[in-house]
Amino acid sequence: MIDVKQIPILSDNYCYLLRDEKTGAVAVIDPGVATPILDEAKRLNWQITDIILTHHHYDHVDGVAEIKAQTGATVTGPAKDTHRIDHLDKTVDGGDTLTFGSQTAKVFFVPGHTLGHIAYWFEESNVLFPGDSLFALGCGRLFEGTPEMMWQSLQQYLLLPAQTVVYCAHEYTLSNAEFALTIDPKNNNLTQRVTKIKKLRSQGKPTVPSTLGEEFKTNPFLRPDDLGIRKQLEMTSATDAEVFREIRLRKDNF
Repeated sequence: MIDVKQIPILSDNYCYLLRDEKTGAVAVIDPGVATPILDEAKRLNWQITDIILTHHHYDHVDGVAEIKAQTGATVTGPAKDTHRIDHLDKTVDGGDTLTFGSQTAKVFFVPGHTLGHIAYWFEESNVLFPGDSLFALGCGRLFEGTPEMMWQSLQQYLLLPAQTVVYCAHEYTLSNAEFALTIDPKNNNLTQRVTKIKKLRSQGKPTVPSTLGEEFKTNPFLRPDDLGIRKQLEMTSATDAEVFREIRLRKDNF
C-alpha cells in the first residue's frame, strides 16, 4: 500500500509525499516549491526517489529542479508538455501505466485546465491524484481547453470506484461549496457536506482529501445529468456537455 503525506504549500496548494510501504520508494506529486517538501521528507526519514507531475503550471513544478538536484529523483510528467516542463526524465500519456516502487498507476489524459494535463490512479491503494482537473466540489478553470474537452475528461473519473480517495491540489472547497449551493440547493447530501466543510475551515483544518463517492453525490461538475440541477438552470432538455458548460461559466463569474 501507499502511505500519503499531505503538505500545504504556497497560499492554497497541496503537495503530496508518497511512500511505497513494500519497497520504501518515495515520490513527490507536483512540488510547487522545494523547501517544505525536503524538510518533511527529512523529518520522516524518507528518501525521495521520484517526482511525479500532472501539468506545467508553476505552482506544481517550481520545486522540481532543487528537489532533483538534492535527491537525484527521477522526474516523470505529461508527454504533451515536454516543451514546457524542464528536467523530465520520463513521460507518460493517457492509457499508459506508471510504476512507482511496487505500485502501478493508471494514467488518465484529462485536458481542459491545460491541454497536456494528466492524472494518476493507483488502483491497488485506490488513490487518485487529479492535479487541477478535479477539486473537492469543483474542477479546474479552463485556461487552455474547452468545456466539452473538460467534461469528456471528467467522465473518466465517473468509472472509478466510489471509495477512491481523491488527493486534489488546492484548498478551494469552501468557495466551491458556496457556489455548488447556487446550482444544487435542494441536494441534502450537499447541504450536509457544506456544514462539515464550514466547520473544518473554521478550525483551520483541510477539507482534502475527499472520496469520489462524495463527489458523485455533491460535485455539480460531475452531475450535469442531474434533473434537479437541470431544473435549477432551466436546461432540462440540454445535453450533458451543454449543462456542464453553463455550470463552468457560472463558476467563472461567481
